[in-house]
Amino acid sequence: MNPDGPLSRRKLVRLIGVGITGAALTDSLPAEQDGSRSASNGAPFVDPTSKYPRPPYPSQTQPWPGLAGKMNPRPDHGETSYKGSGRLAGRKALITGGDSGMGRATAIAYAREGADVAISYYPAEEPDAAEVVELIKRENRKAVPVPGDLRQESYCRDLVAKAVQSLGGLDIVVSNAGRQQQCEDILKLTTEAFDATMKTNIYAPFWIIQAAVPHLRPGSCIIATTSEQAYDPAPNLYDYAQTKAATMNFVKSLAKQLGPRGIRVNGVAPGPIWTPLQVSGGATQEHVIHFGEDFPLKRAGQPAELASIYVQLAANDGSYTSGNIYGAGGGKGQP
Repeated sequence: MNPDGPLSRRKLVRLIGVGITGAALTDSLPAEQDGSRSASNGAPFVDPTSKYPRPPYPSQTQPWPGLAGKMNPRPDHGETSYKGSGRLAGRKALITGGDSGMGRATAIAYAREGADVAISYYPAEEPDAAEVVELIKRENRKAVPVPGDLRQESYCRDLVAKAVQSLGGLDIVVSNAGRQQQCEDILKLTTEAFDATMKTNIYAPFWIIQAAVPHLRPGSCIIATTSEQAYDPAPNLYDYAQTKAATMNFVKSLAKQLGPRGIRVNGVAPGPIWTPLQVSGGATQEHVIHFGEDFPLKRAGQPAELASIYVQLAANDGSYTSGNIYGAGGGKGQP
């Protein structure tokens, strides 16, 4: 065979090398020179500093526990933006505090990923909860609203029982609901207020998880919402910050205890997120107005920006993630 012939090995290698070099050069061209490809296939390129409203925010207060529907600006929970892809098809989830904030964003995302969802909420939050139920039903998923007071052990245990019965089982428990009431002087923090925070943020997850574990099969998961306050507590959140540190800790403890059963346990630690928690006694008015302003992204986060984290922690491809805390801190590095 002629080594320099039209189909010789030497010539073929040379042509392949030219092709690879050309492809590399094409891929390295600036986006402006390949606008048609970016426009047709690329995801929108978004500047996170200008994606959502920046402070100063309007001064506003609501009675506890507050409603997302009355906030200005209204929080984004992914109502129009979250697109599912079937990552949680057939799963059955219980989400506490599912009416607003990260709980609402998670409920919307889970339904659009194919899960049936039960949500707990305080009775005064019914207007927000009704919107979430409607959004879940639009995805042709089952929605189970269970109003009540998480400070009561009987409600917490009934909540799990109703979720299991209505959903036909339980695969995901998202312990998200939390009470935050700022107090700038420990001498003014009452035992009643301290107790309410502890009951909501520490006792309720204990009661709910204890009732849920017997129903969780291998492959199930528990996800808790902790906070940057667990790592860098504010001086006026003495009681709340303690509970979030405890939440971070129980995630790591339970992951070790339940791991051998095939049940994963993880946490999410948000930074400053725009939710009713802030405007219903969780922060001073000065803090509300300038919420998130001193963070590198120069704004508060939105619940929708955390939804994909809760999805990832529940999905099958997160199967080796357990005992971890996922942060969404706006640039300050907590956790």
